[in-house]
Amino acid sequence: MARDATLRAATSAAVGIDDVAVRFRTKNRDVTALRDVSLDVAMGEFVAIVGPSGCGKSTLLKLVAGLLKPSSGQVRLRDEQVKGPRHDIGYVFQRAALLEWRSARRNILLQAEMRRMPAARARERAAELIAMTGLGGFEDAYPHELSGGMQQRVALCRALLHEPPVLLMDEPFGALDALTREQMNMELNRIWRETGTTVLLVTHSISEAVYLADRVVVMSPRPGTITEIVEVGMGAERDYAQTMGRPEFRDATTHVRGLLGTAAAGD
Repeated sequence: MARDATLRAATSAAVGIDDVAVRFRTKNRDVTALRDVSLDVAMGEFVAIVGPSGCGKSTLLKLVAGLLKPSSGQVRLRDEQVKGPRHDIGYVFQRAALLEWRSARRNILLQAEMRRMPAARARERAAELIAMTGLGGFEDAYPHELSGGMQQRVALCRALLHEPPVLLMDEPFGALDALTREQMNMELNRIWRETGTTVLLVTHSISEAVYLADRVVVMSPRPGTITEIVEVGMGAERDYAQTMGRPEFRDATTHVRGLLGTAAAGD
């Protein structure tokens, strides 16, 4: 069922990042990766994070996933402080990281095996996701028989199999060609609307961020902090070609590009 931005904004917080800093020591010096970062993400909201390389975008996702602890501040997931690795999230990376000896379906079901999901429900859910992502007819194909876009669809299905309330995506379409990336953007928009999952997306593409997100978080160079949070101001259902021509899209992309600066825009 489609959900508009007004409904999402009215729901409770899915992710809370409160005055977080991340510091670590290299061989030669102390490094501050993130500083004074605060962000609340509503249930069902789509938030994209953009910024120059090395500004801590991926570090933010690791904090939410519980794979990294903040040096100061705290991270909350559905009003519970994140103190270690979380099992109620989905995670999609730039590389699909599929097992070559397993079919598409069995790569998706790997999630069920790791989480010890009931087998019947896992198979039912996998079939739903295969249909939803357009993988019908390729469920028994092996990774080497799938295009890059199809491999990422399998990775997305795997991340969504256990119906996580929060989906973290770290530059998931960066390695795809431009046409396939556009198609995946459209698919992700549709899947997000149908599932109502909260999404945090890290991307270097300004147009991708604005097309997909309710809000775009623009980060500064390291030490990364939030420069501005840009409200996109478009409804959830977005035809790709029409959206590219909308004044709200042009205004938002121009503003984000200006915040990043020409050298860091990456788009």
